[in-house]
Amino acid sequence: MFRPDLNLLETLDVLLDEGNVTRAAKRLALSPSAMSRALARLRNVTGDQILVRAGRGLVPTPRAEEMRAKVRELVEEAQVLLRPSDGLELATLHRTFTIRASDGFAETFGPRLIQKVSEEAPSVQLRFVRKLDKSSQGLRDGTVDLETGVVAASIGPEVRAQALFSDRYVAVTRAGHALVRQGLTIEGYAEARHVIAWREGIDLGGVDDRLAEAGYARDVAVTVDGFSAALALARGSDLIATVPERHTEQMRADMQTFALPVLAPEFTISLLWHPRLEGDPAHRWLRNSVREICQVG
Repeated sequence: MFRPDLNLLETLDVLLDEGNVTRAAKRLALSPSAMSRALARLRNVTGDQILVRAGRGLVPTPRAEEMRAKVRELVEEAQVLLRPSDGLELATLHRTFTIRASDGFAETFGPRLIQKVSEEAPSVQLRFVRKLDKSSQGLRDGTVDLETGVVAASIGPEVRAQALFSDRYVAVTRAGHALVRQGLTIEGYAEARHVIAWREGIDLGGVDDRLAEAGYARDVAVTVDGFSAALALARGSDLIATVPERHTEQMRADMQTFALPVLAPEFTISLLWHPRLEGDPAHRWLRNSVREICQVG
């Protein structure tokens, strides 16, 4: 009776995810030669090449593409099934969680999350890494436990998402800016000089589109790659920064905030994670903790 080696399912899942024997070997803590032998076994068992060379890389065969989603589902179900059923003891939990988020999210919500985690699970460590793009690769390969942001088309369909809160863009100046006395009109907003936070994939809330519809355009003097830098420059100059309101609550505490003179749509910030961690009690506790602190205020 044929009894397949079920360990090959995880190997196949990682190989299809990485499309590279060396990277797959690293994720599974194997040598490249051991991974090559595992690929050879997969080819023998399935009667398919699985991965074939295309240029300098490897691409999955049609059969492998057909198997990809089912293999991922089976591996995730096995991980949940074989997870220890012991109750979660937060007081003795030793674990490091990596959270990928914008600088604004970390500065605004990080202190409350740190306090909650310290009180409930003192041996848990949090590691914040800055979010510089929309890629969900970190969630897929396990280097990131949780991520926050606007759900984008580039995020893998297998990633779980739950809404945290709605946000909107506001205009911010230093406390002594002339606009504090004059008020912010669409003409004043357009004529002023601006610092904008922009990088590939960032959503500027449609502000410039709304201005263009009204016949105006911003005078952009400086571009930076994060909201923290934009606010720092606006604090020390006459530049106007346009930033998300809730994300930057702490960073603009000593500055003047104005509602935008154009109607820009609100956007939803979501919590993202990989389904393999769906049933993990510690991860579920952390997800609930993030949701709880985001609902405060």
